[in-house]
Amino acid sequence: MFLVVDTATPAGSVALCRGTTLLGEIALNVGKNHTDRLLIIIQQLLTDAGLSVRQLDAFGVVLGPGSFTGLRVGVATVKGLALATGRPVVGVSSLAALATQVPFSAFPVCALLDARKSEVYAGLFGWENDRLQALGKEAVLPPARLLDSMDQDLVFVGDGALVYRDLIVAHLGSRAHFVPWPLHMSRASSAAVLVLDGLRQGQAISLESLSPVYIRLSEAEIMWASREG
Repeated sequence: MFLVVDTATPAGSVALCRGTTLLGEIALNVGKNHTDRLLIIIQQLLTDAGLSVRQLDAFGVVLGPGSFTGLRVGVATVKGLALATGRPVVGVSSLAALATQVPFSAFPVCALLDARKSEVYAGLFGWENDRLQALGKEAVLPPARLLDSMDQDLVFVGDGALVYRDLIVAHLGSRAHFVPWPLHMSRASSAAVLVLDGLRQGQAISLESLSPVYIRLSEAEIMWASREG
């Protein structure tokens, strides 16, 4: 039994799983602060399932990239639960989790999250032997620069694909494919696919090294670097 938390985007969600069975999931995309809602949602999900947190065998958390504040809240919450219960934690990529929502695609999957500042978080993935494989490093960059390097059929998923859909189509035309609109929202149940795989492969993260993956420097880090430079 394991619980997965995804607070990488405004659409926060929590999923409860027993092996490959999804027992329940709560997803909210209503502009609420994850700080105010996350523990309430976790408790509601466990209560509805008739379980306590100590009955869980493991935790999963989406590490990023994504909202700096959201990631900090999600990682800190899962770290606290893991410390209290002594259970292992597996961390996964928000972009890889999005790509699992396009199973066994004939074309590479380009997962995009809106990074604000006219940039996207981007990851390219493909399916090989029924397993999701990264086809390069995740990055943050202007969408036009990303698209300038692409000239093949791609399936786009994520809120960044919605924000920059017109630009994508202008670059790729009929080679640009998009998932149905509900699948552009991140889901903890999708991240759970990767979490379970990580648990089976013994890829738990030590709590000392459990931290968000931002890719881009925070505003505070940028300011500090400018002072140092």
